[in-house]
Amino acid sequence: MTEVAFCYDFDGTLAVGNMQEYGFMSRLGVTPAEFWARVDAMTKEYAADNNLMYMKHMLDEAKARKIAFRREDFVECGRDVKLFNGVLEWFDRINDYAAKRGIHISHYLISSGLQEIAEGTPIADKFAQMYASSFIYNGYGEAVWPARVVNYTNKTQYLFRINKGCLDVCDNRTINSKMSEDERPVPFDHMVYFGDGDTDVPCMSMIKRLGGYCVSVFQPYQRTAKKKAEQLVIDGRVNLAAPADYAIGKTIDRFIKRVIDKFAADAKLKELA
Repeated sequence: MTEVAFCYDFDGTLAVGNMQEYGFMSRLGVTPAEFWARVDAMTKEYAADNNLMYMKHMLDEAKARKIAFRREDFVECGRDVKLFNGVLEWFDRINDYAAKRGIHISHYLISSGLQEIAEGTPIADKFAQMYASSFIYNGYGEAVWPARVVNYTNKTQYLFRINKGCLDVCDNRTINSKMSEDERPVPFDHMVYFGDGDTDVPCMSMIKRLGGYCVSVFQPYQRTAKKKAEQLVIDGRVNLAAPADYAIGKTIDRFIKRVIDKFAADAKLKELA
């Protein structure tokens, strides 16, 4: 079978809004506007990484309210995350469509959000690997410090991990070793990237430039988001801008099925070469 990788951002791509705005903020009684305003202010004040600042602010807010967040608490927050229409059925349906055409799809999450929260969502088991920000925990099981931070620039390293089959984030030797193109399990032109925002642009640009396919999704009925996604098409960074609706017969579903058909046709042509 031909190996293909589907790579997804999470917030705004598979889920409505930011994952932190569900169980975590509601439990602490913090509004999204207050939380993100403080994160932006800290980022500017300290000339810091925005993702590091949101993780610090999560810990600060919990500590101020004397609420200790453990790994299982973050996972539980994932139960409340609202997914876009069709996402729950998407993975099995598209896998089945591809398999009938000799294509095997592995799905990967590459997100600046929290891996622990993503693990609590009903689609967690659909991913071959999750690459997302995460915390380390003390002897009492309480979150105390970032273990990994995924931002817009380092997202691309995970595409190389998938390309080389080096999925272990602790294995830096293999990822940096020389490997010929024909040895790599998933060529870049066999990748599809789904994203919605600025943090996805480097990955989108890279995948499209190397022959893969990119989909910029936007929340339906949001004019500004639609315009931003369509600009990425105009700029040549993505192949398609579409509403974040993964249901059968919708734009994303129809486009991706055509992409799978092309992967299948290319594989048959290669057999004849």
